[in-house]
Amino acid sequence: MSLGTTFLGLLEGHPQHGYDLKRAYDEHFATKRPLAYGQVYATLSRLLKNGLVEVEAIEPGAGPERKRYTVTDAGITDVEQWLTRPENPEPYLQSALYTKVILALLTGRPAEQVLDVQRAEHLRRMREFTRRKSQGDLAEQLICDHALFHLEADLRWLELTAARLNDLAGELAS
Repeated sequence: MSLGTTFLGLLEGHPQHGYDLKRAYDEHFATKRPLAYGQVYATLSRLLKNGLVEVEAIEPGAGPERKRYTVTDAGITDVEQWLTRPENPEPYLQSALYTKVILALLTGRPAEQVLDVQRAEHLRRMREFTRRKSQGDLAEQLICDHALFHLEADLRWLELTAARLNDLAGELAS
């Protein structure tokens, strides 16, 4: 998820200060740890430089002046394009895990053990997400469901690969 585009979407509702954006982001998207203020202002600076936001007002504060940002038409277009563009499915696990399986087979190590260790980690993570889901609000439940579905698909791949290890080892040997 692009932080800049997320900020643009949050600004569409109304102009906001950086700390308001941080609070809104943390409330809706920060599931593990809050966003750092430095990241907020660095992102706003890039958006300003690229013409996607502008400073609507500068207000005096107890400390430094506070800038209120508003999204530009170009920023709204950017959000619209981002929302309508599909995300690339990430084959993150397959590449690393597949490589481990092949290397284990090529070097005479037990590939079953590689799969078993990964399976145990996936099951541990699934229990963790299931616990979070049972204690969370609807947004947290949806986030956890997304993670659980991905982990379930990965588990199916692990099982399928385990069932085909002998055939794979045979292909590698020839």
